[in-house]
Amino acid sequence: MRPEILYPFFADTISLPGVGGRIAALLEKIIGRRVLDLFWHLPVDIIDRSASPALADIKYDQTITVLVTVDKHDAPPRNVRRPYRVWCHDATGKMQLIFFHVKGDYILRQLPVGEERLISGKVEVYNNQLQMTHPDYMLLPDKRDEIPGVEPVYPLTAGISGKVMAKIVRGALERLVELPEWQDKPLLKREGWPTWFDAMKMAHEPQGQNDLQMNSVARQRLAYDEFLANQLALEIMRRQNQKKKGRSLKAKGQLKQKLLDSLPYRLTGAQVQSGAEIEQDLAQPFAMMRLLQGDVGSGKTVVALLAMLVAVENGAQAAMIAPTEILSRQHYASLTEMTAGMDIRIAILTGRDKGKARTKLLEDLRTGEIDILVGTHALFQKDVIYNDLSFAVIDEQHRFGVEQRMALSAKGRDGTSMDVLAMTATPIPRTLTLTAYGDMEVSQLHEKPPGRKPVDTRTIPLNRLDEVVQGIRRAITGGTRVFWICPLVEESEVLDLAAAEERFCHLEQIFGQKVGLVHGKMKSKEKDAVMDRFINGDIDILVATTVVEVGVDVPEATIMVIEHAERFGLSQLHQLRGRVGRGMDQSTCLLLFGNLRGETAKARLKIMRETDDGFLIAEEDLRLRGAGELLGTRQSGMPIFKVASLEEHGALIAMARDDARLILGQDPDLKSERGEALRILLYLFERDEGVRYLTSG
Repeated sequence: MRPEILYPFFADTISLPGVGGRIAALLEKIIGRRVLDLFWHLPVDIIDRSASPALADIKYDQTITVLVTVDKHDAPPRNVRRPYRVWCHDATGKMQLIFFHVKGDYILRQLPVGEERLISGKVEVYNNQLQMTHPDYMLLPDKRDEIPGVEPVYPLTAGISGKVMAKIVRGALERLVELPEWQDKPLLKREGWPTWFDAMKMAHEPQGQNDLQMNSVARQRLAYDEFLANQLALEIMRRQNQKKKGRSLKAKGQLKQKLLDSLPYRLTGAQVQSGAEIEQDLAQPFAMMRLLQGDVGSGKTVVALLAMLVAVENGAQAAMIAPTEILSRQHYASLTEMTAGMDIRIAILTGRDKGKARTKLLEDLRTGEIDILVGTHALFQKDVIYNDLSFAVIDEQHRFGVEQRMALSAKGRDGTSMDVLAMTATPIPRTLTLTAYGDMEVSQLHEKPPGRKPVDTRTIPLNRLDEVVQGIRRAITGGTRVFWICPLVEESEVLDLAAAEERFCHLEQIFGQKVGLVHGKMKSKEKDAVMDRFINGDIDILVATTVVEVGVDVPEATIMVIEHAERFGLSQLHQLRGRVGRGMDQSTCLLLFGNLRGETAKARLKIMRETDDGFLIAEEDLRLRGAGELLGTRQSGMPIFKVASLEEHGALIAMARDDARLILGQDPDLKSERGEALRILLYLFERDEGVRYLTSG
């Protein structure tokens, strides 16, 4: 249950003064529907109204607050489209006040001739004359305290003016109350951070530009609160998972040795290390929850297979889930090839399997005739019953959030939790790993298998497209295959598709039947049919949009062309480049660029030329683009932060993680005085799942 002290924060914005149904609906579009959402809607700028110069001293455009006497009104005749002007003066000079679309005698009543008024707004110098268009404030001289010296400027939405937005936020801030302190007192003293209440006030009442910065004490305090809530929730889940009764799967080693003897290469140091970490986890009496991060082509599948063999030699079953049918079939093929002659029964189940074949497969699975089942999420449909499933491998983990991981783990037999190994080929910066996968242990594969040559990456302007096409003509006569990725067009699938179809038609005119096209609007069967033709060599050039999962292993494909490469993020470019260079032949990646005006686009292409280290690229991508844009972060796996910024406050995350572990080590049920305050923190930042797992024990 949400603590009572927070009830006013979660009230509807319609309960605020001046907010009716229309305004509430407009606010909901960009902020949310609750008072709390307005707390996190922080100002982006300030208007400093403290300057009160004599009119004669004003030489440039600026915001001022001055006391003037009204001289005369120059109202245009009705139906004449001319501004309404009011002349006024102080002891040193004159100024015009200009108004458009004036109705009735409103201005005359506000500014009676001969009277003094306090005027505040932006004054402009035009033809050596001072003029102010639509002043922000026009008040009686004794109302000076109603004009703020420094006024916050908030992000707006259509239909709500700056003045109205500031008033609404002020109304929300009146609901603020002091909350019990959840932070460690020595930490607050060391960092010079205010209380939560004061930090909220300071963040919304900036006195200068420095107060708007991400590193201001108020914003740092609020960011740390949010990270601590995130890390606490993840750590609670991690501990809950460890409390769940798991199954101890001890590695016997015979199947592992057989596999290692049959492989045509030796494992890298990173593969050996990751394998040992997984084996250690599997032997524990609680369920494993581990993330295996490996760069493109670093050999994650072998590590996953070694782990699955531990389950098999303990008489249990393993499942491997991939996001698409194409990837499932690719995994099935490589697992079957690696275990050839090993008496391991591997099967694949996809949405395609129907009728008798499916019935037979399900029967074999139920009776334990199948050791390892590969497939898409279809592996967890109700009619798919395992004999003894104890271990699941999830490929491309960034599509799964924390909740899905917990649900999957619960599918073990006889009330025991299942061991879960998640894999991702998307190198994730450390800060993102901590915030999204803090409930999991992490293994990393930094090395590439021996014999892999780095991909030769070149940047070429789009106006040299004809040369690129001629080069491809020469290459395919030599037996190579080519991926041609078409540009992203403002996140529009329809426009992306148009670009891909246009390029396909162009290349088809040159190369005829040797060109295929895949895109996100195609049905799975059609897509797979084209992919199969590419894998089998019936077509030499595959034109694709990025909507398509191109994680297909085609060792014969040694050229990757990415059109309008400047429109892609670094991690995405790196993922696409990883589709080539999977065989022993030298591969090439051609980044075709159009307009390179932006510094960020130039920096991206430069990094792509200079390195193929996915982890380094991921860190650079985070720096250049920010977390919200990073590949996969918009999907369910990544948390969305309200105040904290992964780029600006990243250093605080590890600190929050250590703090969370220390807190729960001393007070696992959050029952102490600080623990009770931390429960309020979890509710405040809507990490309710943390409290829920605490109370469910």
